[in-house]
Amino acid sequence: MVETSDFLVIGTGIAGLSFALRAARHGTVTILTKDEPGESNSVYAQGGIAAVWSEDDTFDDHVHDTLVAGAGLCRPEAVAQTVREGPQRVQELIELGARFTRWDDDPSKYDLHREGGHSRRRILHAADLTGREIVRALTEACAADPRIRVLDHHVAVDLITRRTLARRRQEIPPHDDEVLGAYALDQRTGTVGTHAARFVLLATGGAGRLYRFTTNPRVATGDGMAMAWRAGARMANLEFIQFHPTSLYHHKLQSFLVTEALRGEGGTLVLPSGERFMPRYDERAELAPRDVVARAIDAELKRRGLECVYLDMTHRSRDELQGHFPNIFSTLASVGLDMSTDPIPVVPAAHYVCGGVQTDLHGCTSLSRLLAVGEVSCTGLHGANRLASNSLLEAVVFAEKAAGWCEAHLAATPLIDDLPTWESGRAAEPDELVVVHQVWQEIRSFMWNYVGIVRTHRRMKRARRRIEMVKEEIEAYYWDFKVTTDLVELRNLADVADMVVQCALLRRESRGLHYTLDFPESDPRFLRDTVIQRWVD
Repeated sequence: MVETSDFLVIGTGIAGLSFALRAARHGTVTILTKDEPGESNSVYAQGGIAAVWSEDDTFDDHVHDTLVAGAGLCRPEAVAQTVREGPQRVQELIELGARFTRWDDDPSKYDLHREGGHSRRRILHAADLTGREIVRALTEACAADPRIRVLDHHVAVDLITRRTLARRRQEIPPHDDEVLGAYALDQRTGTVGTHAARFVLLATGGAGRLYRFTTNPRVATGDGMAMAWRAGARMANLEFIQFHPTSLYHHKLQSFLVTEALRGEGGTLVLPSGERFMPRYDERAELAPRDVVARAIDAELKRRGLECVYLDMTHRSRDELQGHFPNIFSTLASVGLDMSTDPIPVVPAAHYVCGGVQTDLHGCTSLSRLLAVGEVSCTGLHGANRLASNSLLEAVVFAEKAAGWCEAHLAATPLIDDLPTWESGRAAEPDELVVVHQVWQEIRSFMWNYVGIVRTHRRMKRARRRIEMVKEEIEAYYWDFKVTTDLVELRNLADVADMVVQCALLRRESRGLHYTLDFPESDPRFLRDTVIQRWVD
């Protein structure tokens, strides 16, 4: 049986839910999520959403800050579009019921944070749980719309294209491919279903689980990027992996982000001795862009043989910290840390992928009918380094643009529902899941050590050799056994790791988030996107 809808959305973060709400005005929507609805990178976004909101801020200032952070690789049209349409999209979130924090003494005004790289206070936030609050509002709105159907615990496995049909029918493949739907594993039944749609939207987020230390949740395994790559879509700028400077370093609590807004409120980074070190690296000190701060911390860790550095917020009172950062305060307290008296142990961690599936200004990819929005995409907004809190803004702006484009082309796009069902063949039940877990740990380890914050060509080539071996092992296992969530995610991580290394080896300079000791300076000859594409026979 083939499930059909006008729009197939893969992912339930802010990008996917925003698109679904807009698209449902003109057709039926099916949303696939591999966990509970709303479980995504978006939920864990603490800092906020950047938008020109105050009277002393301007579009030009926000554009300038974004371009500076992007180190010469931002697409000016994408930046202008996102910044100028941002306030309207934020206003729509407020009208949907998103509750952003207001001033205590004047509830008519919103409390605006300032984060690294921003010249003004322009970060709207919901205490320190902004992503969770926006997702709540969007999820409730989607649940109230009868044209939107959410299938939870469904893991997208692969996209279905015209070439898929040609191979099954032993026909000559088309010159220009298009996406007609996707296969998805129902985790409850263990069966793979076929989903057809006029348009498919990838909103699967990033791939932080590629690295040993990450702020990302368990679901961030690069699924959309890997599926698009295997289908033959153009990918861009995957060498630019943003490492958040301050992830909590504690054995009882992993993958916990300590928001950049703390540094915006005067937090300082110090060594175990209490010595502050950021002014030695950049005149902006703790408010420098994330790549600068992350490399500075990495340098101090390696130079001094430290396990972590510390973020000191002890200049603020307990009441202030509990009031402004209640989630962080209570989470730290749960492991015995009082941030009003104890400096917070932190390390850099993989946080955001600035590259992804290459799109135009409407979220359209190089494959017809396939769109991508959010962290899975490369729109050109972030360039070589994402400006803090621009990610949620990009998600809502490009979701609106993508839905509008689909609306304009809906009538001319037929629904093709005679798609082939999934064939397991003689695949057996998995017998050694320890193999999957071992390979996963191996990938995360060599990516952290060889393709991390500071790189060399020698290390990256070593990683490439390991990836080739690992992919051979995975492919053999993949086709011999029935698919499981762990196996699908492992295959996707290996493909994304391969793409990251390919892009990093092609960029023979240091720029933004890509820093290599072999080419420590920026080179104007590389003022261009790194674009790769898999040949699909």
